[in-house]
Amino acid sequence: MERETYKGYDLWGHAIAQQAELLTPERYAGGGTIIQGNKLICTSGVLDLFDSEEEAQDAGIAWAKAWVDTHG
Repeated sequence: MERETYKGYDLWGHAIAQQAELLTPERYAGGGTIIQGNKLICTSGVLDLFDSEEEAQDAGIAWAKAWVDTHG
């Protein structure tokens, strides 16, 4: 997980390993979580599948920033 503070919110980017079949390369489902003052504000669910853990986490953070910019 990757954490970033943005406009008073704690944003988390998640990467969850996915492997469709034994011989396929591992991919990562990306998602985001928004917390403020130890209270869960919103979660994204799975945003997409990514080739790396870092890409998945970055997508979660980007989603969370966009949510804060729109709703926060």
